[in-house]
Amino acid sequence: MLKVSYYPGCSLEGTAREYAESIAAVSKMLGIELAELEDWNCCGASSAHAMSDELAFALPARNLLIADKAGKDLVVPCAACYSRLKTAEKKLKNGKKPAEMEANYQGGFQVKHFSSYLWEEIGEKSVREKIAKPLNGLKVVCYYGCLITRPPETTGAADPDNPESMDNLMEALGADVRPWSYKTDCCGGGHSLTLPEIARKLTQKLFDMAAEAGAEAIVTACPMCQSNLDSYQPEISREAGKEYRIPIFYFTELMGLAFGHPSAGKWLARHMVDPRPLLRQKGLLS
Repeated sequence: MLKVSYYPGCSLEGTAREYAESIAAVSKMLGIELAELEDWNCCGASSAHAMSDELAFALPARNLLIADKAGKDLVVPCAACYSRLKTAEKKLKNGKKPAEMEANYQGGFQVKHFSSYLWEEIGEKSVREKIAKPLNGLKVVCYYGCLITRPPETTGAADPDNPESMDNLMEALGADVRPWSYKTDCCGGGHSLTLPEIARKLTQKLFDMAAEAGAEAIVTACPMCQSNLDSYQPEISREAGKEYRIPIFYFTELMGLAFGHPSAGKWLARHMVDPRPLLRQKGLLS
């Protein structure tokens, strides 16, 4: 087993349980042992940065100091958590320390988003070897959102406007991955409560552009994006005067489905827009 440190983040403990469960299942099948950080805390992504710059630094920094002691690469599945941890990592490496916190940071490990880790460290060959039922005929676009690659001077993304880890993984599974220019546009998830009308317009644009690309579904790697895209389709449909029912998958759910994991149907049953009819139509789910 390949052992890595793992920071799940708060969403995977609640609203994104299907993401957490599919990550655990796929990791086990690929021979990855996820060592959850001991006594981890919320990274503060939802609101800390709006309250206190010091708090916004201290919360993710504490998690990185725990990971530093573990001494293993740290994988992070949530885009917002990943953004906060990478921001704190840059500050720690530049010698900054959170107030009233003992910080002797070595930083001899990588902080990687889980999708990048799978493609770059596990690789195509290992993924293909686990396929029991390829995703043939499933037309998707991969949506990374605005946080996984930006700002590039913090995330280290080689191509912040055209990331490819999820695209490559989905293609390896046999899906028909459609090219589009909106994979890193904002979905408005951060405004869904404060400025919902703006959030819905941004989300609708993604639906329209995905359909224009010929996609039947959207694949994502962010709990906030998934929730925003999945939950508000009825409201957007009423406002737009046309129906949107576009399945929104976590990329690990489709990996688990292609690998033949028995719990895939359970994960998919939790979605607001039921993706199972599409998958049955494609012969991918019984």
